[in-house]
Amino acid sequence: MAEILSIEEFLLKAKDIPVIDVRSPAEFENGHIPGAFNIPIFSNDERAIVGINYKNNGKENAILNGLEIVGPKLASFVKEANKITKNKKILVHCWRGGMRSSSMAWLFKTAGYQVDILEGGYKNYRNYSRGLFEKIDKLLVLGGFTGSGKTDILKEMEKLGVQFLDLEGIANHKGSAFGAIGQHPQPTSEQFENDLAKKLDDFDLKKPVWVEDESRQVGKCAIPDNLYAHMRNTKLIKIIVPKEIREKRLVKEYGCFPKEPLETSIKNIERRLGGLRTKQSLDALAEGNLLKVAEITLEYYDKAYLHGNSKRDNKLIESLDIADDNPPETAKEILDFCSKLSIC
Repeated sequence: MAEILSIEEFLLKAKDIPVIDVRSPAEFENGHIPGAFNIPIFSNDERAIVGINYKNNGKENAILNGLEIVGPKLASFVKEANKITKNKKILVHCWRGGMRSSSMAWLFKTAGYQVDILEGGYKNYRNYSRGLFEKIDKLLVLGGFTGSGKTDILKEMEKLGVQFLDLEGIANHKGSAFGAIGQHPQPTSEQFENDLAKKLDDFDLKKPVWVEDESRQVGKCAIPDNLYAHMRNTKLIKIIVPKEIREKRLVKEYGCFPKEPLETSIKNIERRLGGLRTKQSLDALAEGNLLKVAEITLEYYDKAYLHGNSKRDNKLIESLDIADDNPPETAKEILDFCSKLSIC
């Protein structure tokens, strides 16, 4: 028989052994354990058919229906597993650790594999992963107006030993109307949570964890409620970078992209930017005056950031003036600043 593992045991073994998710492709695409492989027992349509059969005709009839569907595919399941692992060890899970995972475990065991099953299935993993956000002992937020280079600074801080939970990097989005330009497609919000949890699982949660100041949505990805609440009620280190430096940084970041996606992004904030400023921004883009585009769009983003900060407790905000666009040096300045305040 396959051994049933707790979520902690399962994830520990998953560092070295492939994880097979036997749920349907649609379930897998919506969210899965990072790094898992999908060998679905049922296709999306087949799963729907068996589910309807179970509802209308009962469990026994649905099982027979499922066996008829799965029977011809057994050899292909083993062949897929052979491509994934070389040492005949596999971890398996389904939604709740029920019939789908036990059936596939039996098949792999019959084929000579050493198989372990996740107790409680993916549902158990989701409860565990979401619970990790509650276990962050100390969360620190780096804030500042758009164009301050916060992500680059945090990456430099990471090189100095800081634990950086890169919300934008994991979401494949830079957090603004222009944030999707040049990025890979975004994960679902559920997968975003899973990927964040995977990163957290590698951290020492008794030590400070840094994040960048964000709104609740990073593009289409929603920051988990418990993490976002923590972000809004913890210490914010706000860097103050001159507007002309921020304008130049935005030109450097986005000036390499075609005009079409930039134009689309400007139009996406027309309602907030206003008709006149939108037209002026689009005209500047057409003329290749990207510095003017940055100047105009920052008017909106700076107001939005000030509005967001106005809802924070001022006692939790520490401001630090930064004179240059030099992320390695700024990273050191911030850590020195925090050390003097005894907050990191």
